[in-house]
Amino acid sequence: MRAVPGFSLLGRVPAWLRAHDPELAATRRAVRAALVMPALFALCGQVLDAPVMALYAAFGSLSMLLFVDFTGPMVQRLRAHVGLGVAWLLFICLGTFAARVTWVAVAGTVIVGFLVLFSGVVSSVLAGASTALLLAFVLPVSTSAPVSELPARLAGAGLASVAATLAISLLWPRPTTDPLSAPAARACRAAAAQLRTDASWLAHDHGAASVHACRETAARAADAATDLRRAFAATPYRPTGLSTSSRALVRLVDELTWLSTIVADSAPPAVEHPMCDPEAHAVRRAAAVVLERTADLLDTSQQSPEALRTAMTGLRAAMAGMELGATARLPVSLPRPGAQADVHAFIGALDLSFRAQELGFATLQIAGNVDLAAAAERRSWPERLLGLEPGGPARPLASARERAVAHLRPGSVWLHNSLRGAVGLGIAVGLVKATDVQHSFWVLLGTLSVLRSNALNTGQNAVRALGGTIVGSVVGAVLLQLITHHGTALWFLLPLAVLIAGIAPAAVSFAAGQAAFTLTLAILFNIGKQPDWHIVLLRIQDIALGCAVSVLVGLFLWPRGAAAAVHRALAEAYTDSARYLAGAVEYAVGRCGTHPSPAGAPLTQSREAAAAARRLDDAFRGFLAERGAKPLSLADMTTLVTGIVGLRLAADAVLGLWQRSRERHAGTDRAEARLVLQGAAGRVTGWYADLAVSLAGHAAVRDPMPRHPVGEATLVASLDRDLRDDDGRASDTAVRIIWTVDHLNAARRLQPTLAAAARSDGAG
Repeated sequence: MRAVPGFSLLGRVPAWLRAHDPELAATRRAVRAALVMPALFALCGQVLDAPVMALYAAFGSLSMLLFVDFTGPMVQRLRAHVGLGVAWLLFICLGTFAARVTWVAVAGTVIVGFLVLFSGVVSSVLAGASTALLLAFVLPVSTSAPVSELPARLAGAGLASVAATLAISLLWPRPTTDPLSAPAARACRAAAAQLRTDASWLAHDHGAASVHACRETAARAADAATDLRRAFAATPYRPTGLSTSSRALVRLVDELTWLSTIVADSAPPAVEHPMCDPEAHAVRRAAAVVLERTADLLDTSQQSPEALRTAMTGLRAAMAGMELGATARLPVSLPRPGAQADVHAFIGALDLSFRAQELGFATLQIAGNVDLAAAAERRSWPERLLGLEPGGPARPLASARERAVAHLRPGSVWLHNSLRGAVGLGIAVGLVKATDVQHSFWVLLGTLSVLRSNALNTGQNAVRALGGTIVGSVVGAVLLQLITHHGTALWFLLPLAVLIAGIAPAAVSFAAGQAAFTLTLAILFNIGKQPDWHIVLLRIQDIALGCAVSVLVGLFLWPRGAAAAVHRALAEAYTDSARYLAGAVEYAVGRCGTHPSPAGAPLTQSREAAAAARRLDDAFRGFLAERGAKPLSLADMTTLVTGIVGLRLAADAVLGLWQRSRERHAGTDRAEARLVLQGAAGRVTGWYADLAVSLAGHAAVRDPMPRHPVGEATLVASLDRDLRDDDGRASDTAVRIIWTVDHLNAARRLQPTLAAAARSDGAG
């Protein structure tokens, strides 16, 4: 039986949508808007005969259903929409009064624009609603009207708010989980399976594992990590804004990528009888349990975190037991003075336990992040609105102020975006007041839609916006010419136009979305009137003015673009992270001496490195969200961003390793061992400091550091002479020094990949 062509085409539509809109987020929003907006417009315009109310109901519903997509539990989403509706009413009042005086309108637009855009740094609720909030002010401030029109405006916006709140709960509700949660959970389970298989092989339990099984689980774990990174790169913007849970999940992507590298590097060798270390195998199995409980919490963030916290306690106990076990073996394994070969063998024997210790620490970091994300999802509405972090300052306003102040610095991408958007909208308002163009708020919408991260891509977006508008205008003109006296047909075309306008920007292109939106506008302003194709040609004039403002402001405020901002953020993050690693090693050196230094300095450096990493994350996400061809390789940029995670994890591991040391100084000199640590740390952190200079564009990228045989020989000598007493008994300090140098070597092993990525990226 032959397939009917029409049905065959319809059958391919769902597959096409899933291919171009994987989470169906844009499709979901478009369907809601296509159902709600025409209904409200008909109710207000045709039934109630209130054209002003109809206009604000139409644009209010479009804004609240197309431009926002709040996440979290349904109760939280409903509260967010109610808050958005209240903000719309407030901004309509402010915009209506400000529009009566030109300079007040311009100044008010700049102030409101900056506050709305910059407040997104505080919480995901405000970040996700910024475009909708700006439209609430832009719409009334661009058109002067008597105060008597204000009740109709408020009634239309209020009706739109009620309808949108009902729509998000009744019409195809979105899933409550973050789009990154499922692939992250799969990556955790795959890594756990590999750790269990490797531990069985290393423990000589060949009935449960084989080299072939180890290779299969390793391949599955690598594939899961790759899928997670691909899902992260495919997300057009931060899944949950800048909330605590969002930042934790974004960090989780990098940390799981780094964990997969550690697991792959620590895989057992393909030998018949691998080295056996029961305590290290116990750490691997405990880490596997933690990763499995982490995956469970990722799947259901509202469940109790007690199972995960219990597993984390078990992993810490296993790591402590491994450290004690390594110390207990020292009196037996450490050779007499001069037996260099035995010292080398002892250091080699500790490698397996170091790998397990590195795995355990990375796993605890991941589990802590997921626990933090789940706790953030369980916050109350006021805490979520003000971005209060679990375990942070007790006062929500203090938390919001701390986060905002962190971005009030010249290099902040968020500050640049906020200033550029505010000034651009202010110029656009002044322009429409001076020229008195028809439907002037579309000049402001054109400005807002194409104003992007750099002058080059602002220009590209302006060209595409104009091209899309021209196409939409031509299609609209032809359509209106064909309809002529059959204006009722426009009511049937309006939902279809809204549906396409909602899907096209995400599934097709920015230009296609602009064309569909222009067509929607043409239909909207001709419903109930004699169809006039001339109105669509006016959109070209309006959008051209908006695009010109966008290009001008982009060139004026940020001529170097987003790529330069990412390089600056990378340079700062590597500088602060290298300083943190150096500080952690300096703390370790102090613990080896007679006058241990406090941990205050490295803890401060840790906070500074974390703040730099957050700023880098903002810049990187802006780079990913930027439309148009990327001037830099996404793979190389991702490699450089992930390198920050590896460097900070090494510093965290060194600091935690020596904070857990309980040994009291016994009077041993240890001078040479301390010099080994300082020399190794200086070489490694110096390379990263030079990398930061290269990323800032001030020097060529240095070659990666080779192994340092002299330093290793000095380490052996120091272990033989400085770290034993007269009876030949050694302390756990020997193990901690070896592991510290191992962590520095792990940071050194990152260098070839980072150097290659930096050179491909054009650094230096």
